[in-house]
Amino acid sequence: MRAAFVETLAELAEQDPRVVLLTGDLGFNMLEPFAERFPDRFFNIGVAEQNMVGVATGLAEAGMIPFVYSIATFASMRPYEFIRNGPVLHQLPVRIVGVGGGFEYGNNGATHYGLEDVGILRLQRGLTVVVPADAAHARGAFKQTYALPRPIYYRLSKGGAPVPGLTTDFELGRLTRLRTGSDIALIALGSTATDALAAAAQLGAAGVEATVAVVESFNPSPVDDLADLLSDVSFAVSVESHFVDGGLGTLVAEVIAERGLSTRLRRCGLDDLPRGTTGSVAFLKEQFGLSATAIARTVTSLVASARP
Repeated sequence: MRAAFVETLAELAEQDPRVVLLTGDLGFNMLEPFAERFPDRFFNIGVAEQNMVGVATGLAEAGMIPFVYSIATFASMRPYEFIRNGPVLHQLPVRIVGVGGGFEYGNNGATHYGLEDVGILRLQRGLTVVVPADAAHARGAFKQTYALPRPIYYRLSKGGAPVPGLTTDFELGRLTRLRTGSDIALIALGSTATDALAAAAQLGAAGVEATVAVVESFNPSPVDDLADLLSDVSFAVSVESHFVDGGLGTLVAEVIAERGLSTRLRRCGLDDLPRGTTGSVAFLKEQFGLSATAIARTVTSLVASARP
């Protein structure tokens, strides 16, 4: 997905001289295709994320479309007040690119886990949050949204394996159904759709048919699409590499409550910050209930608990 970002950004920069890229002293062996092609529009601000957002705000005020690039936890939290008081307050087209949400920097430890970025940035009502499910949708998201007049946060996976059933067309504020089943709905955030689909296949083999849907944007959020989906099922499970509070699980709970739906919800995500736990993405997903097998176990438990 990172490669798709750089390639697409270079294409956009070729067409639009307003596009510039800033990095917080990372992205080596990744950002060079843009930096070498547009050296006058590439800036390494250093390990100074607050200053980077401040510079981007000034560039946007001057008529540019700046993209600022860092690891998700650093892009979202270190400059949070600067994001709020700069591009959000003044509705300027600053694009914040946070790479490796969830556990994707697993071996670096808890300081690098992006587990609250969507939640805290979704609170900024003037900021659109985009979480592409795969590289093809990331390309579509950049092309569709890069010129919007408001600020945007893009949460990108380091990888980005294609998601089966997902077309190449990204649509802001909409939900995409990847698989249809009558027993339960698995609602995934971005690239966790792959785990949800694999869990649905396991459940299908056990006689439980699951609808799988993916949410890729907030502000606007797919509220009507979620309400339509949830009205058709008795059970729903949200799946996100994020805390259960603030992000997708909270959005789904809000829709159920505000629309008066009877759907029973279980949220798959983290309820506390991992302390002293590191390892591969696969290891951490299994540890915290986000692997396909762990999701399938959660669904089985939820269905069983509802039986007389």
